[in-house]
Amino acid sequence: MQQFLILLYADESQFEKLTEAEMKSALAEFARYNEELAKSGVLKHGEQVMPSKLTKTLSMERGEIKATDGPFIESKEQMGGYYVLEVESQEQAIEWAKKCPLLYSGSIEVRALIPRPETSA
Repeated sequence: MQQFLILLYADESQFEKLTEAEMKSALAEFARYNEELAKSGVLKHGEQVMPSKLTKTLSMERGEIKATDGPFIESKEQMGGYYVLEVESQEQAIEWAKKCPLLYSGSIEVRALIPRPETSA
């Protein structure tokens, strides 16, 4: 088994334009998706993240650590959440990502996690 990080990207400004009914519908779709992931046993962890305007990005500038507001990369889409899935292959992770409701309004990155060595206690 291998773990994959499923990163969800969307234009945050589009969510602000949703009506209350549209937001309820979107949340219901995610609730169904989350339930399907959990019932299948592949979901290890997942969370929604705070809006990008609350993000701090750290970088090194002339030997000093600098913290700037917002995500480092300028783009239309921001990361809104993630899932960690444990499946047999990247193909299986992609199949699960294809079922995510966000795919219809954003993009999804599927990235394998590097396994940590087992440690003995």
